[in-house]
Amino acid sequence: MTAPHYDVIVAGVGAMGSAACWHLAKRGLRVLGLERFDLGHAMGSSHGLTRIIRLAYFEGSHYVPIVRRAHQLWRETGEAAGLKLLHVTGSLDLAPEGAGPVESSLQSCLDHGLEHEVLGHDEIARRFPAFQLPAGHHALWQPDGGFVASEKAIFAHVGLAQSKSAEIRTGEPMLDWRPTADGGVVVRTERGSYSAGRLVITSGGWIADAVPALATRVRTVRQAIGWFTTRRPELFREGVFPVFILTVEEGNFYGFPLYEHPGFKLGGPHFGREPMDPRDPDRTPSATQLRLIRECLARYLPDAAGDPLTVKGCVYTVSPDEGFVIDAVPGVPQAVFASACSGHGFKFASAIGEILADLSTDTPTPFDLSPFALARFDA
Repeated sequence: MTAPHYDVIVAGVGAMGSAACWHLAKRGLRVLGLERFDLGHAMGSSHGLTRIIRLAYFEGSHYVPIVRRAHQLWRETGEAAGLKLLHVTGSLDLAPEGAGPVESSLQSCLDHGLEHEVLGHDEIARRFPAFQLPAGHHALWQPDGGFVASEKAIFAHVGLAQSKSAEIRTGEPMLDWRPTADGGVVVRTERGSYSAGRLVITSGGWIADAVPALATRVRTVRQAIGWFTTRRPELFREGVFPVFILTVEEGNFYGFPLYEHPGFKLGGPHFGREPMDPRDPDRTPSATQLRLIRECLARYLPDAAGDPLTVKGCVYTVSPDEGFVIDAVPGVPQAVFASACSGHGFKFASAIGEILADLSTDTPTPFDLSPFALARFDA
C-alpha cells in the first residue's frame, strides 16, 4: 500500500512545530503535523501560561533580529487567530553591577537601536516597589518586552494551520524516518507510514532520537516554575509590574505580572539544572528547586512569598553553549530541525517557524543562521 504523501511532515507540534505548520500551510503546502502527546500538553517546554519575550538580549546581539521578527509575528498571529498572544509589559534585567547580564543587554540595545534605560538601585525601588534588592543591583529596562501566552500560541498556530488544510495528529509520535532515493523522506509511526518531500523535526527533548548527531550534543534538564500567594497583588498587576530576569546569589530567576492565575509566577533557578530523562513521566520539581524559589521570593519579592498555589516542572533541552541549533540533518538536506533552545527559545517560536518554512522550501531567509549551525561544536 502506498504511503500517504505530503509536501512537508512536521514531527513535534509544540512551540516551534506548530509555528512551522502554520507558516508552511499558509504557503499552500500539504502539511502533516505529528505530536506524541495531546495538543498543549505539560510534558515538554511550552506549558505554564506564559513565556517571556525580551528584545534586549544578554545572550547575544545576534539573536535580536530574529526576536524582533518574532515580536511582530506574535502580534500578527494573534490578530489572525482572534487571540491576544503578545502582552507588552516592559522587561527588566536585574543584576549586580559588573556581573554581566545588564551590560550585555545594554550592548544588544546599542547594537540594534532598541529603546532602553539603565536604572540604578534607587530608581528600581521607586518604579517597582515589589522588589527589595541588595545595594549594587542595577537594571536594564526595555519597554517593548513582555510575555507570550504560551498554550494559546500553540492553539493559535494549529488552528490557523488547520484553516489552511494542514493535518494535525496527536498521540502519534514519529518512531523513525529515512531518506528516500528521490530526495524525500518516509516517516513511520505506530499507525503507519507517510512520505513527504521534506521533514521538519521539532521534537524538543526527544530530538536526539530523530537526529543522532545531537545525541552527544544535547542534554535534558528539569526546570521548576511556581505560582505563589501574594500579599499585595496590586504590586504585581499587568500594567504595573514587568517581566524580569533576576540575577542574585541564589541563582537566576524569572517572573511575570499576574495573568490568568491568582498567584505570582516565578521560575528558576535557571542555571541550577537537574538532569532528567524526558521519558520519565514525573515532572515534579525537586525539593531543592522549590526551596531556592521560595528563598528568592522571601528575600527579594517578599510580598509574593506566600504559600504555593501551583508548582510545575518542564523540560529544557540544552546545547553545550546554551545557544540554539537550527540546521539540516547532516547528509540529509531535505530534513531540517530546530531544538536545544536551552530554556530561552519560546519567544522566538513564531519566527523560527517561519525560518523552518523557508528552509523547507529553499526560500532565502533574511537572518544569519551561522551562529546556530550544528558544525560549530566541531570547531
